[in-house]
Amino acid sequence: MRAGDRIFQNLTTGSGIFVVALIGLIGIFLVIQAIPALRANKANFLFNHGWSTNDPANMAFGIADLAEVTVATSVVALIIAMPISLGIALFLTQYAPARLARPFAYVVDLLAAVPSIIFGLWGILVFAPAIEPFSHWINETFSWFPLFAPGNVAPNVRGTIFTAGIVLAVMILPIITSLSREVFERTPRPHIEGALALGATRWEVIRTTVLPFGKAGYIGASMLGLGRALGETIALAVILLIPQGRNFDWSLFDGGATFASKIAANYSEFNNPTSAGAYIAAGLVLFVLTFLVNFGARSIIAKKGD
Repeated sequence: MRAGDRIFQNLTTGSGIFVVALIGLIGIFLVIQAIPALRANKANFLFNHGWSTNDPANMAFGIADLAEVTVATSVVALIIAMPISLGIALFLTQYAPARLARPFAYVVDLLAAVPSIIFGLWGILVFAPAIEPFSHWINETFSWFPLFAPGNVAPNVRGTIFTAGIVLAVMILPIITSLSREVFERTPRPHIEGALALGATRWEVIRTTVLPFGKAGYIGASMLGLGRALGETIALAVILLIPQGRNFDWSLFDGGATFASKIAANYSEFNNPTSAGAYIAAGLVLFVLTFLVNFGARSIIAKKGD
């Protein structure tokens, strides 16, 4: 092996080892910093809904509410973003002419460059007031169904899971669309031409060749979008209202805080190591959850590649 090849091999191997080691060190740091707070905790960390860390000598905190709100907002965003992303990706790869597909794809990708704070301000100041009549209508018409029951921040319907989920869907749209588009574009051309030669319509070509080929990649892209949604911080901290005296009850019109928004909104408590450790413990749970989601997404994409 030539010297240049050996050097390049060592550099690339070292880079891979460095990334893995860095992730491991972050995990170790979170565990070490969280242990004192977990020992001082007077409540069940996994199942308690309260969060009281102001007094380091009498802390009682749990992640139940944080986990539920995080999952709820992310699932709402994913349910909205997945079909829209699929439609955009299929339009750009199968229907749109090249002169339109390329600039349109750039516009969609540009959404990923918009700062989270801009999405948050747009969501609470522009979008939430615009859909408030619709939110009230759903809340009043379908209040018999628990998912649309009056929330813990009623009568306010702006700073809710419903609003936050829609804004979050817009934020993860470019990720899912971009990756799905890349997968659909790699559908073997002979398969498409063969289906057309047999008399298939454009939709039949998509249904019988494009979607089966890109299904795993589309699912993987959606899971990566879910990982992005789970970790969103500033936009949700701006939009979601914090309820007073009521826990999250699985209504789309509930308020609350996610793992990330809770940590961002209470950084002033970080001057005490024990109190800060409570938030680091919550961050550790989010770290593990996001890692598992992204690992699952990568596994799905890798299996498709094989």
